[in-house]
Amino acid sequence: MLALAVWPLLQLGSMSLHAVSASTLNSKWDFVGTDNYAAMLREPDFGQVVVNTLAFVLIVTVIGMVGGFMVAVAVLSSTRGGSFLLGLMVFVWALPPVVNGSIWKFLLADQGLVNQILRAFGGHGLGFLYDSDFALWSVALVNAWAVVPFNALVLRAALLGVDPQVLEAAELDGARPWKRVWHVLVPAGRTAATVLTILTIVYAFRSFDFIYVMTSGGPGTASTTLPFLAYSEAFLTLDYGRGAATALIALAVVVVLALIYSRDVRRTEGEA
Repeated sequence: MLALAVWPLLQLGSMSLHAVSASTLNSKWDFVGTDNYAAMLREPDFGQVVVNTLAFVLIVTVIGMVGGFMVAVAVLSSTRGGSFLLGLMVFVWALPPVVNGSIWKFLLADQGLVNQILRAFGGHGLGFLYDSDFALWSVALVNAWAVVPFNALVLRAALLGVDPQVLEAAELDGARPWKRVWHVLVPAGRTAATVLTILTIVYAFRSFDFIYVMTSGGPGTASTTLPFLAYSEAFLTLDYGRGAATALIALAVVVVLALIYSRDVRRTEGEA
């Protein structure tokens, strides 16, 4: 941990306080204090990038959690259909993000399958990946689709702890399926869902793969989030100092979420 996590973070913090470019990367760095942070905050697009990041995290978290719970309920039974869906979920979850993103990039392209279906029904093709009104939504929805299987597997494990006799008793008392879900399954999965929500937020906040593969942060900065902005500044514009400053701001949010996650895990273990 010291060699592969703590030391690189210290180096990143040092880099954020110096003027570091491609020409000075392997030489002595000039100390500039908080100039990199100030320059980043003065960027005209920085506010939009923050809004993009919050919107992206919200979309992925809400759809990922709701979709994960719905799938968990659907695969809770040991029927053939439930087993098939569970296997399909594991397959989707196991796909590398680069492969997933590439597949969806083809599907959502101007001549992709989705637009071909829209045109077949008399509609017009949509610029899912190059229209500023759709790009962020498209990538966020694909990212949410990719995280649903993992959430479903975790929530299913929690719901398997429900005594089947409780569900049978609720059914005998006349509770409809949605009431059995709301009053029995939702409370049973609440603890796992709390921890899983924090993990999903962290996953969404640090997401980079899908944005890189599908839109490269474009058009313009329409789908740029803080992690991608840090990458862009460091490895596209070669301003490593400003890229490090952006990365540290993003890291600070992840650290706060990690602390909340650790606290909830300890509290859950204490209650157990």
